[in-house]
Amino acid sequence: MRNYKIDILRGVSILLVLLHHFNIPYKLYDTWLGISVFGEPLSTLIARNGNYGVTMFFVISGFLITQHTLQRNGSLTQIQLKNFYIRRVARIIPCLVLLVAMVTILGYLGLKPFLNQAPNGLEVSYGLTIFAAFTFWMNILIIEYGWVNYALGVLWSLSVEEVFYLAFPLLCLTLARGKAFVLFLVLMIAYAPYFRSLHFGEESGAYLYHYFSSFDGIALGCLTALFAQKFSIKLIKVKWVIPVLVLLMSILYLYAPIKEVSTWSVTVFALLTAILIFCFAQCPQAPATSIFSKIMVWIGQRSYEMYLFHLIILGLIKVLYIPKTTLPDQKIMLLVIFLVTTFALSWLIEKYYSTPLNERIRQKWITKKPQIN
Repeated sequence: MRNYKIDILRGVSILLVLLHHFNIPYKLYDTWLGISVFGEPLSTLIARNGNYGVTMFFVISGFLITQHTLQRNGSLTQIQLKNFYIRRVARIIPCLVLLVAMVTILGYLGLKPFLNQAPNGLEVSYGLTIFAAFTFWMNILIIEYGWVNYALGVLWSLSVEEVFYLAFPLLCLTLARGKAFVLFLVLMIAYAPYFRSLHFGEESGAYLYHYFSSFDGIALGCLTALFAQKFSIKLIKVKWVIPVLVLLMSILYLYAPIKEVSTWSVTVFALLTAILIFCFAQCPQAPATSIFSKIMVWIGQRSYEMYLFHLIILGLIKVLYIPKTTLPDQKIMLLVIFLVTTFALSWLIEKYYSTPLNERIRQKWITKKPQIN
């Protein structure tokens, strides 16, 4: 059964990412969204830390992968490698192939946002970029050479997730019988702030985009699923804990640019997200009731498609409206167009492409457990 509160959290996460990426080329401080709050434009406060949205995705992903593994197999040690990897392929690869195909076609047409660039003065072939995309080291390519391809840059986070999940079943089989797996996760969480401190403020972005900068979020999600399997809290306590967590996350989000506090803030934000998800797990069957929650659930359920393809839409907008010459009123109009078009494209891809392919791949290749009469 889906936990719709987690879908709402996904919806919040992807909206933060979308606003962040839109605000990079089309600064919103000169629009009505630029009203001053605490000495900063509201648009800046909301949009500058969209990377925390990715942090939330990491925690959610770690939680769901671990929870689903426990539900399907009873314990982590019983994980079926073939079925696990097929599920990852079925969910990840169809959209990844489509994204690369779309970027390749748009680049062939000569549209600049879809062509490889050399931001650090170092040329990278398009072939190497595609190779990095399919072998999950786009984050390392970006750290070494800069944002070599605008529309494919989002794959840095996919690289982090998939490298972790390539190792996940092996870790389950080798470490999960005792407490070694939990110890491994704790070490990943502890190492991440130290790693970010080593690369603090670097222009390469290693403090955010490297594997070891981000594994703490996924590891916290995994630990949360393990904890939720064994422990629970009364719903009456959950009702007051959730607002406190949301307030703390909001304060941290607005506190300072992530670049200035990344050493500790990313882990703290991931930890708050993990506790929030644990609270959501106490009542997984609760349905979305209000119109707002239903909208956020709808957005959250298509967040993967939105994340991969939103820069296609934004790149095309940049071709038609040069950011430096775009007027404030036009920026608001473009923001609405960007969001609506991203939602529509993602819905089409999810309904007619990614979900059908996902189901077909699983039906054909996943081994079903024999029924015992």
